[in-house]
Amino acid sequence: MLSKKTKYGLKALTYIARCKGEDPVQVSAIAKSEQIPQKFLESILLTLRKAGVLGSKKGKHGGYYLRKEPSEILMTEVMRVLEGPIAMVPCVSLNYYEKCDDCPDEHACSVHRLMIEVRDSTLKVFRNTTLADLSSK
Repeated sequence: MLSKKTKYGLKALTYIARCKGEDPVQVSAIAKSEQIPQKFLESILLTLRKAGVLGSKKGKHGGYYLRKEPSEILMTEVMRVLEGPIAMVPCVSLNYYEKCDDCPDEHACSVHRLMIEVRDSTLKVFRNTTLADLSSK
């Protein structure tokens, strides 16, 4: 299940992408428009800034802005920053692989085979979806 952190992060990024102006977008404007608790949103935006997805400007007219064009921000990047591994089990993760404790042979494991299909299908959607796709809908 998608966490609130990721859901709110996607909503905030979409809002910022739709504000195509030169000025950074204020946290309070995003929070109000998207009905996200401001303190929680600040934490999410800070995480995205630290990951290089967002930039920020301090001061009276400060806020957050995208560091890349929306068409260059893939959902794989955003999901990994906010949600962590994309795979549902660690034994099929491409970036966070770990052998399952309860599985003697992952190549003979039916769950392993199923989760590879789920991972690959999910990755296909995330790799083929950009922030521009979300913000244009």
